[in-house]
Amino acid sequence: MRILEKAEIPELPNPYFGKVRDNYDLPDGTRIIISSDRISAFDRILACIPWKGQVLTQTARYWFEETADICPNHVLAYPDPNVVVGKRLDILPVEVIVRGYLAGTTGTSILPRYKRGEREMYGHTLPEGLRDNQALPHPIITPTSKAFDGGHDEPLTALQIVEEGLLTQAQWDEVSAHALDLFARGQQLAAERGLILCDTKYEFGTDADGKILLADEIHTPDSSRYWLADGYQEAFETGSRPPSFDKDFIRAWVAERCDPYTDPIPEIPAEMIEKTSRVYIDAYEAITGQTFTPDESGATTLDRVRANLAPYFPG
Repeated sequence: MRILEKAEIPELPNPYFGKVRDNYDLPDGTRIIISSDRISAFDRILACIPWKGQVLTQTARYWFEETADICPNHVLAYPDPNVVVGKRLDILPVEVIVRGYLAGTTGTSILPRYKRGEREMYGHTLPEGLRDNQALPHPIITPTSKAFDGGHDEPLTALQIVEEGLLTQAQWDEVSAHALDLFARGQQLAAERGLILCDTKYEFGTDADGKILLADEIHTPDSSRYWLADGYQEAFETGSRPPSFDKDFIRAWVAERCDPYTDPIPEIPAEMIEKTSRVYIDAYEAITGQTFTPDESGATTLDRVRANLAPYFPG
């Protein structure tokens, strides 16, 4: 099982290496985005998961193609299973999270805040009497500020977004309408696969002409929470967590053995790495309805990626 740990390609200009994606900006205004196999948590890299990069790129490709009639996106080409070439965008400073259920565990999630007694959040009023993981009366947008400098995202309301000048009213109207329409399409197609799309995040950006495009990824296992429809009702009635594509056992294993924010990360067992890889592959097949075929061409994954990107080398 091969991995792409880091896509360092000296022939490509203007590199930027993120937590899981490696990027290159070309002089013609396009960006090459390479999904590595790194898995990130606690603001650091924990391990590399075989085929994770291919799974995320191809899952996003499925959704970009299935939603292109709703919202234009940044995609220009897919020269490699791990790579998307897209328009370089100015990313809007608002992360758009759409939630269909009262769920989540993080500080920006609505379930912990609801259980603390809050009913007003993100500019919405939630009704009394909701239970953990219950469907909301209708999907809501819970936007946050996008921390580009490594800071923490902060909750926002639609009014704050406009008043603080993060987006114009027209931009927010367009982005929020796109987000709700994309989420509705995602829930519809997920239901046809026996899945529940619980919540997800979207990123939007503007191109050189000021047009708003969908960027980054869409409805992948990393950007979205999926539940398995078969088993949801029983879990809801018993108050247990609905069955899902559980990728968090690596995170839990690390957290049990050290302070993951300050201590060295212990070596993660090979069987856990392989199990996580299988979860990603299973998620791809369940979400898209397609069989996952790992691309094993080339001496290594990096060699294959580099060869497929040779037409983009300047000069």
